[in-house]
Amino acid sequence: MTVCDRLKIAYYKGGGGMSPRLLQKYIMSTSRRPLALHNSASSNKPRTSPMAEINTVVDNFTLCSPRPSAHLDTQAPNAAEVDPLSLTVAHTTLDITDIPENHVLIKVDKFGFSTNNITYQALGEHPHFRSYFDFHAAPTPDLAKTHGIIPVWGFGTIASSTHSSVQAGERVYGYFAPTRYLVLPVSALDENGCAFSVHRPHFPRDRQPYHQVIRCAADPGMYAPTPEGEDFTMIYRPLFLTAFWCEDWITGSYGCNKGKNLTVLVASASAKTAVCFIYLIQRRIKTGELPHVSVVGLTSKKNLAFTNSLGLYNDVYTYDSFELGGKMQNEKDRRWIYVDVAGNDSINTRLRTHFSSPGVGQVIKHIALGVTNLVPSTSAQSWSHIASAPDAPEVDGRSPWPAAELFFLPEWLQVRQRQMSMSGVMERQNVSWEEWMADCSRWVQLERVYGPGNVRDDYARIAKEGPGPTVGLVWSMWDGPSP
Repeated sequence: MTVCDRLKIAYYKGGGGMSPRLLQKYIMSTSRRPLALHNSASSNKPRTSPMAEINTVVDNFTLCSPRPSAHLDTQAPNAAEVDPLSLTVAHTTLDITDIPENHVLIKVDKFGFSTNNITYQALGEHPHFRSYFDFHAAPTPDLAKTHGIIPVWGFGTIASSTHSSVQAGERVYGYFAPTRYLVLPVSALDENGCAFSVHRPHFPRDRQPYHQVIRCAADPGMYAPTPEGEDFTMIYRPLFLTAFWCEDWITGSYGCNKGKNLTVLVASASAKTAVCFIYLIQRRIKTGELPHVSVVGLTSKKNLAFTNSLGLYNDVYTYDSFELGGKMQNEKDRRWIYVDVAGNDSINTRLRTHFSSPGVGQVIKHIALGVTNLVPSTSAQSWSHIASAPDAPEVDGRSPWPAAELFFLPEWLQVRQRQMSMSGVMERQNVSWEEWMADCSRWVQLERVYGPGNVRDDYARIAKEGPGPTVGLVWSMWDGPSP
């Protein structure tokens, strides 16, 4: 019988006769059993950390999010809203000595959460994205019918291993589940000194970056071995790398730095991905690689002051009045690259209308980099029109508004790996990452949330209100920081 067969499920839905406070209290009361890992000289037993042998059965708590297809009530007055109380904390028990061969048991200490994770839920069943809910299975088949596991970038420690090349005690970073313990199969093909891969043969090869589990000891270029360094890494590393290679895609490889009067226009200018992207554009401007380029941001009124305070944009306009902005008027020779991080159809319609007017310049590229305006209930179909693979940005000089092109990091990274050596790829991104890590802490305040009930409540709040640009969310299903 496998680990999954032995799971005993007892999950709790917010509301349902139990208040969030009582839910949290009950969950906490069931999670106090001391963690103990079984040491054995037998080659058939997993290698474990040298901890006291008290119990081999541990409590696990996993945050499960509603599948849009199962929870969208089209008859409800607010049909576009998924009830956040359908978020579920699944409580299971796990025998840590019962790990299948060539698997690892990871103690997930903490993980970051951002608008990207909300996107994962909204697009979790979209075929182009190969179902974000497929990375980690829900704890039981019945729960899998209505809920999925949103993947998160986090840090953990190998608690137990039955794979010959992975040792207990290794610090790791990867695309984990929002849980305490995670059992993963190790691929025999992609293990090396820097990382090992999760065996998921049903995914296309270009999704490989999401299957890698990074060994922190072998990642000096990007691993910051402090609690705060890990926290900023969880929040920014996936967003920064997306921004880094998108900037490379647009400017470094396709000569967008040629000519004068070129402006990069960014929607959702306060979003973390947008800030990373413009930070990288400004690096090129300061080094003289983009001598005639300016950057303009679009944001909401509530985020206007923050966006201006970054000092990264030449001009910042609000969504409700951008047509009146100085650079948006009477500059017919100006060329624009539009980088859409918001994914808001209403804003894009207004932009198309504005740029179809005479004397306002021409948009030569429209890049879809994010969908910060998505909420968990958003229909994936409303975003399908830009789900296309990025072989290269297209420029249509005859059209007043070019077709939107989706940037997807794994696909572009495959192209660049054929053009550059792996050492060259790593060197470029590591240098930029080091500079970013030295600067980013002044723009974000870390906010840490501990415990299954608290994490569930905070997710429900964020799903409604958004995380906000000034906060970096660090969550843990444990009751407090790991020692």
